[in-house]
Amino acid sequence: MNNGILIWAEVTRESYVHPVTFELASKAKELSEKKNNIPVTALVCLTDEPSEDFKEAFCINGFDKVFYLKSDKFKTYKSDLFAKAVIGAVQSICPEIMLIGATCQGRDLAPRISTALHTGLTADCTALDINEEGKLAATRPTFGGQLMATILSKNTPQMATVRPKVFKFSADSERKNTEFIRLDVNEDTLISNIEVVDFKKKFSSSLNEIDSAEIIVAGGRGMQSKEGFELLKQLAVKLGGVVGASRLAVEMGLADASCQVGQTGKSVCPKLYIACGISGALQHTVGIDKDTKIIAINSDKNAEIFKVANYGIVGDAFEIIPQLIEDL
Repeated sequence: MNNGILIWAEVTRESYVHPVTFELASKAKELSEKKNNIPVTALVCLTDEPSEDFKEAFCINGFDKVFYLKSDKFKTYKSDLFAKAVIGAVQSICPEIMLIGATCQGRDLAPRISTALHTGLTADCTALDINEEGKLAATRPTFGGQLMATILSKNTPQMATVRPKVFKFSADSERKNTEFIRLDVNEDTLISNIEVVDFKKKFSSSLNEIDSAEIIVAGGRGMQSKEGFELLKQLAVKLGGVVGASRLAVEMGLADASCQVGQTGKSVCPKLYIACGISGALQHTVGIDKDTKIIAINSDKNAEIFKVANYGIVGDAFEIIPQLIEDL
């Protein structure tokens, strides 16, 4: 195991590197320091040779090496085809640790790699560290989000997936002279049993673009109805923010899954998070960045949300929110 920490660099359909790649790189640099500065590397599948702009993105984000596979067959993601190529590359690279973004693609690819390599995989992690024995300590919610479990892998590579926005992106102040290494691809093995017939992108409204929002007004079961969520939308518009929801609110049909925050939804890092009628279970709060300012509105003065909130308002959200909208 001589190639340190390997990060899967996902290339989107729009031909850019998914931002979670560089979020993982920021964390990998911290882990590397605890492992005597082992190299931080990336693996990517491309249809063309990497451009200068493409290379620069990796140089300024602290990568020592970038391994890449090139084939026209990588234009469209196909589970079996990508798995064959990536598994062979990982076996060749021999990383000690492998990190993958828990995107739709990453969640599909990671278990295929771990199964083929007979190693463990800790999914949807919220924290990563190196323990006293030099092992990757991957922490994730468990028991329905009621507890946090730190998991070690017995075999290598030690693998973990991490959702976007869990770790903060921070570019290096100094540019690295990243080495780009092309790995051989056996085109004869890149055979897929999958045919992509069509691709239709789901465009959500601006009110549901919570990934990069600076202000989120989120509702839970306490908002009771779609009319309750209409109130949240009005408040969000006044604040220049977007709407979020708890898992229970989504399960009740009050909001779309695209705006769900929490362990089974999205991780968010706004400057301000207004939680309305949300109880505050760990399953939900684990998806909110620890540096976010939280305002909680709940009629139950003993609600768990008040334990993590910076400011709390005990009262009926259906009375408080209209007053906030009027004042704004």
